[in-house]
Amino acid sequence: MTTTVDEPTLGTLERRARQRTGTFGEDALIACDSLVRIYQSEGVEVQALQGLDLLVNAGELVAIVGASGSGKSTLLAVLSGLDVPTAGRVRVGDWDLMAMSSRQRVEYRRSMVGFVWQQTARNLVPYLTAAENVMFPMALAGVGRKERAARAVELLAMLGVAYGADRRPGQLSGGEQQRVAIAVGLANRPQVLFADEPTGELDTATSSDVLEAMRTVNRELGTTVVVVTHDAGVSEHVQRTVAIRDGRTSSEVVRTTRTHEDGTEHTVAEEFAVLDRAGRVQLPQEYRETLELVGRVRLALEDSHVSVWPDRPRPAATSAPAPEATVDAAPDEETR
Repeated sequence: MTTTVDEPTLGTLERRARQRTGTFGEDALIACDSLVRIYQSEGVEVQALQGLDLLVNAGELVAIVGASGSGKSTLLAVLSGLDVPTAGRVRVGDWDLMAMSSRQRVEYRRSMVGFVWQQTARNLVPYLTAAENVMFPMALAGVGRKERAARAVELLAMLGVAYGADRRPGQLSGGEQQRVAIAVGLANRPQVLFADEPTGELDTATSSDVLEAMRTVNRELGTTVVVVTHDAGVSEHVQRTVAIRDGRTSSEVVRTTRTHEDGTEHTVAEEFAVLDRAGRVQLPQEYRETLELVGRVRLALEDSHVSVWPDRPRPAATSAPAPEATVDAAPDEETR
């Protein structure tokens, strides 16, 4: 059996090797380094992001998942330029999101990134046709009429809704509206398309159509796509899934395509814990509960891994070994 690694994933591995000696995330399209966002809610200080690290390379299709309150929506607001981080470092392309003025943020949202909201009605102007909605952001950017019209036709055809070009949003289904919304988000040729729960109001079949449309955009245009969702099923449609818990990245699932000797292909998904730049790693809840890992734990450095033990006396050599959680410490090229 031979193994083929998708190009975005291979690029990630190569870049991570270089990051050991260079600036963190210097070759990534999106780089969050110890990102912090604190805000006040009814007089209470809320730490939505608590030193989050994240790298996304150009051309990747990534899902960011997490429970309500995990910090994923705050992260998306920061990356899309709708919110300002409190501390840390965050960069998208050549844009330093910590140092942008209000005018620069407008230009950033207009030229660098596209956005698709969960609420279908929020994405489109109700009294404009689908084609007019796609042309609208181009008109604001000063694009000529002929180019606007050609671009709208191209995008609507790619996303399978060319037949609805002359229909207003109210004449389209929810799934059709979301595909038009993707076209609107891509109108000004952004490098990144962000989507906030894009399938949250859709049924399963329609959700699959919308996610497939994003895969098409990623594959045919090379646009980097970042989808934020609480729906774990979205993970099956992307190359990499990053889970956020308590304002930090906690784990990643990486999908690779493997080819058998007979030529058939299948996808293999591997899950990894994320060791951040401060040396923190979040153990899965089921591990902690099964091994009763609470409060202080014991660590043991082995030849090729780190063992994590409950804080109780280790058994004698003649006894059965006590339960332990093992953190693999192999190089990034093997484990991501």
